[in-house]
This record gives sequence, C-alpha cells and structure tokens, in this order.
Amino acid sequence: MEGDNIEDLSLSPKKGRGEKHVSFPPDEEIVSGFNENKDSLKNDGCRSLLDVILAYEQSCAKHQVEPNQKLLDQLKQVSSVKGRAGCLDLKGERLDYRSCESLEEVLKSVQYDFINLQETELEENGASSLLDMILYYESAAHLNISSNTKMGISGWQALSRLLRQSGCLWRLDACNVPVVEYPVQALSKALLTSRLTVLNLENTCLSGRPLFTLVGSLRKNTMLQDLCLANNQLNSYQDSVQLGDLLQSSRSLRSLDLRSNLIADAGLEEIREALNARKSGLRSLLLCNNQITHSGMTSLANILPCLNSLETLDLGQNPLQNPGVHGLKEALMMNRSILHLGLADTQISCEGAVALAEFIAESRQIQRLDIRRNCVLVGGLLAFSLALGINCSLIRLDLDQNSEQEKDEFLIETQKKVLSRISDLCVANEKAANAGTLLPPTPVTVPLPHPHPDC
Repeated sequence: MEGDNIEDLSLSPKKGRGEKHVSFPPDEEIVSGFNENKDSLKNDGCRSLLDVILAYEQSCAKHQVEPNQKLLDQLKQVSSVKGRAGCLDLKGERLDYRSCESLEEVLKSVQYDFINLQETELEENGASSLLDMILYYESAAHLNISSNTKMGISGWQALSRLLRQSGCLWRLDACNVPVVEYPVQALSKALLTSRLTVLNLENTCLSGRPLFTLVGSLRKNTMLQDLCLANNQLNSYQDSVQLGDLLQSSRSLRSLDLRSNLIADAGLEEIREALNARKSGLRSLLLCNNQITHSGMTSLANILPCLNSLETLDLGQNPLQNPGVHGLKEALMMNRSILHLGLADTQISCEGAVALAEFIAESRQIQRLDIRRNCVLVGGLLAFSLALGINCSLIRLDLDQNSEQEKDEFLIETQKKVLSRISDLCVANEKAANAGTLLPPTPVTVPLPHPHPDC
C-alpha cells in the first residue's frame, strides 16, 4: 500500500454529469522527462497517518462536507500505511457525491483488505467516482456494496470496470440490490474476465432472465469459486435448469449457496443430474429452506455415494421428516467426503435420530452434524451418545440444549446428563484429532430411561 507526496497532480477519475475531469498543475510546476503512473501516486513511505488525516480534512473543507468521524476514528487505528490495513467500515454512513470525492485522499494513501460500503445511499455520480477511485488505487481486496439501490447506469459501469480491471479484488458482496436489466448485463460482462473468486448476490431478484444472463457468463468464467444466490426466489423449473447448467459447466465452482429459494424436489433432480455429470470439484452445497421433501432424498441418495469432493451439505429447514433421513442413511454411509451435514429444523424425531446415530457409528470422516430445532428426546440422544462411543471423527453435534418437551423429572435429568456426555465425547474427539491420534472415547455409562411414547 502506497500513498502520494505529489500534492499538485490529481489523476484520479472524477465523475461529473457524463464527463471526466483531469486537473493539471501550472506549467512551471510540470516536471519534464518523468512519466507518472498510478504507482507513483501511492505513498512512498514518507507520508504518515497524520498526513493522511490532515489531507482528508482539507479535502472535506474543499468539497464543503463535514469529515466523517467514523472514518477518522478508523484511520487512527491503522498501524501503518505500509501493507494493507484491515477494514474501512462505512456501513450506514450516507455518502453523497461530495463525500465520495473527499475520500480520495484516504484511498490514494491507504489500501484495505475490506471496504464496506453497505447501506451508504450511493447515488449515480458518487458511486461512479468512488468505484473508479477504488480501481485506480487498488484500494480494496474485498468490497461490499450491498443495499445501494440507486447507483444508476454510471455506477454499474464503474463497478463493471472495477471487476474487469482490478488486479487485487477477490470478493464482491452486492446483496439486496435488484440485479436486473442493465445491472445484470454490466455484471455479466465483467464476469467474463473478472478475477473474483467469491461473489455474493443474495436477494437480488435473479429469477428468470437475469439468472439466464448471469449463468451465460459464469459458464465461461474460470476464476469464480464461491457463489451465493440465496433468497432469489429461484424456482424448480427454468431456474433449476440454469443452476444445473452452471454446475455442469463451471469447473472452477467449489461452493454454491442456494438457501431460501424454491428449488423443491423437481429442482433438486436437475441439480442431481448435473452433479452426476460432474461428480467432483464441488465442496459445499447449501439447500436449506427450499421446500424439499423426503421424496427428493431418493434422488439425492442416488448420487451422494459418487460425490468424492463434497464436504458440506446443508438440507436444514426442509420437511424431510424421518423417511427422508432413512432415505439418506445408506448413501451417507457410502459417501467418503462429507464433513459437515446440516439437518436443523427438518421435522425429525427420535426415529430419525437413531438412523443418524447409525450413520455416525459407521462414519470415519463426519466432523459436524446440526440437528437443532427437531423433536429429539432422550431416546435419540442416547443413540447419539452410544454412536459417539464408537465414532472418532465427530467433534461438533449441534443439539437443542433446553428442550421443554420432556415432562418427567427423571427424563429431564437424564437428558442433561446425556447432553453433557455427548459434549464430552465430542471434545475428546477434537483433542484426539488435534493430537494426531484416533483413540475411541470411553463407553457410555448413562442409564437407559423408560421408553418415551414419541420415540
């Protein structure tokens, strides 16, 4: 990260209404025979943080805006202008055009790992100017522009330039913004050559033609690894076909987040067919809250044993019920890659918990299982405890700790003991894993309760 001790020359892009402005110094101050580039504008080590703060305050006076106190406080925490600072967090701060212009003195001198512009009310001219600065000075490696709905065509053009040309930007969050019509065209064009590895487009109205346009570019993209399309009303028909096409075509994609959509069983079948053609490469698939039922588990179970790279599978908040868990059990036992399995709020009871305990007892790689917000009573907990007496890999089992469904005092007390035992067994597995050993935990000693009618 470098700054600038040449105070008279301003080469950063300035955005007015439809034109750029470049300021030149007086003729007598021009140095002949020296080629300027943006690297020469960055700090050569002579500019201190106090210089940066003073320059920012002077810029604010020039543009007739009050210095942003949140920004000043963060500048005072920067340890050095050499190397990248951690975070410039302007979330919730209103940034009009003049406020954006005043930020140039900071962006030219301090580079950041993360710049957060979420909910800053960016408008067209301000967004265009600020994003051009971030590109010019390579100010951000991770940028969040979420919840800015008034960036306009010029703002999206500037974002497209940033994505295409930046040599350091690896992650973009653009959530809660309608990415339709021109925005999706600008974004898709940029993604053809972008170096982004993480793209978060949660709640961006991508269902239908916008998704078709986006996938058309992502099929040719060779860099993107993690894609979030959560909460986009993606349906089980045309949208799921596009998702299947994306999974089959994009060999760089490792993580796909489809939380809170409308994929349903029919859409899951499209995804299964794509995974059947691909089999390897995808490491994380998040499908929670997608109206998937136990019927869809038959389709998933057919492909699960063949997936040799999938490490995280989240099916939470889908009404799988006990039949869904039974449908997955054998496939989970045959799979050799899944480390994290999410089944929270899937309407399973002790019957489903026993099936999962059988999987845990057989598995040599599962590390985390989430079954919170299910009706798992003492019988199911005891099954987990017994399975952990055999399993050596599970280090985290997420369970409801304060279930009020048990009424009998003996069962309530037993539940507490079993939960404590499960926690101890997971801790023992974690310690053994950290120590590089695989010694099995000691056997369960909790007494069996009377059968519960719901188990």
